[in-house]
Amino acid sequence: MSETVRPKRFYKEVTVVDHEGRHAIALDGRMAKTMGRNVLSAPGLALANAVVAEWAGQGEHIERATMPLTGLLSASIDGSEADVEHWREEIVKYLGSDLVCYRAGEPEKLAVRQAAVWDPYVEFLRVEFGAILVTTSGIMAVPQADASSTAVRSALTKVSPETLFALQIATAIAGSAVLALALWKELDDAETIFEASRVDERFQEEQWGVDEEAKAREERLKADFLTVARFLALLKS
Repeated sequence: MSETVRPKRFYKEVTVVDHEGRHAIALDGRMAKTMGRNVLSAPGLALANAVVAEWAGQGEHIERATMPLTGLLSASIDGSEADVEHWREEIVKYLGSDLVCYRAGEPEKLAVRQAAVWDPYVEFLRVEFGAILVTTSGIMAVPQADASSTAVRSALTKVSPETLFALQIATAIAGSAVLALALWKELDDAETIFEASRVDERFQEEQWGVDEEAKAREERLKADFLTVARFLALLKS
């Protein structure tokens, strides 16, 4: 199998320039483009500077894997209106099967731990968004009130495409729109929120030990989650 071709670095200087009310990334004075051939630009200077740092930090070859903020920004820019609506609805849809709503019936030790970790997030959703979620034990689906979905959807109506794109990724990683929204609102730090999504896994590790393959996958998910958290924080700066 041939090695992946890495593009050579073709620029020397990376700067930020004003472009249509946003902050575009310029390579030797020429505006960088997304994969969809749109101008690579950020709504705020903090995110633009962080993306500049990724481009400036490249060596002889451009390593896309070391440019996660660029990737998130590019993908969010390339999203159509239909994509943006899809991102919003994906977040709302998760409320119907949200991780924090489905609790273990047994063992009791796990059920108690889930309640201790997850109940504050359920309460956060009620206080912050006016969305009341029903929790249940077992795997049988429990319907959530339409009003709860409507409340969250309404709160996301005027959110930027960049934020929605990041939130739907965080939701998928955590298996929880509630935890993703808590990340957005900075209820806890990103590592704490990620750990809240791993309550069941931690309990299993205590009982049976660590599965190295599963742990490696978790570390990749965590890295992605922390990148999304940083992206969201930079959008607010």
